Amino acid sequence: MDVTFRIRRYNPEMPDQAKPYWQTFELKDVQETDRVLELLHRIKWEQDGTLAFRRSCSHGICGSDAMRINGRNALACKLLVKNLGPKVQVEPILGLPIKKDLIVDMEPFFDHYRSVMPYFINNDPVPADGRERLQSQDMQNIYANSTNCILCACCTTSCPSFWANGKYVGPAAIVQAHRFIFDDRDQGAKERLEALSEPDGVWRCRTIYNCTPACPRGIEVTRAIGEVKLAIMKGSPEGIINPNEITVHS
Repeated sequence: MDVTFRIRRYNPEMPDQAKPYWQTFELKDVQETDRVLELLHRIKWEQDGTLAFRRSCSHGICGSDAMRINGRNALACKLLVKNLGPKVQVEPILGLPIKKDLIVDMEPFFDHYRSVMPYFINNDPVPADGRERLQSQDMQNIYANSTNCILCACCTTSCPSFWANGKYVGPAAIVQAHRFIFDDRDQGAKERLEALSEPDGVWRCRTIYNCTPACPRGIEVTRAIGEVKLAIMKGSPEGIINPNEITVHS
């Protein structure tokens, strides 16, 4: 099949490209199982070597090739042509400064990520037998879904609240906080809940649900945000979720 790509271009270093504009590329002999990333490579290698975009693993793990494809956030390495049709529109994810073409400045996103202390906190002595800090499977299931986050920013940059106010910590940071807040081995829940209680924290979420379908890893983002809100209201994550009543979603 033949496919027409319409790509949002921008290069601040070139006077004639210092404002965003659209450029069209025609590709022939495209297979329905080709991924968008493969076709962007074809455009760059065969038609225009100046096209700029991020990519690394090409297997949906690194999250570096997040883009807005046909109006929805997705990873270019996971989206097949058969799911898009013969016309494909590609532009950078929204809400973050554009550096060039499809590349955005991720630093504001990672600033929010770092603000929720996304690391394990436990000041107790290491177990005497030298083993790891053990945890039951039921307790691990409480936050297991949140551990799938690859920091691609698809959820955060699909959020109208984030578009309206870039100071909002955003869904991805809240998911990362959720992963540690509900880990019963961690001791930093109080500090994280206090940080997320700030005006630009979790309460800027308006429950629009854009974030959950945008996640390429199937994370129940809105659910995680709701559980963090409830933990703030109760002053602690303890007792919010009964491990015996957990439904693990695929």
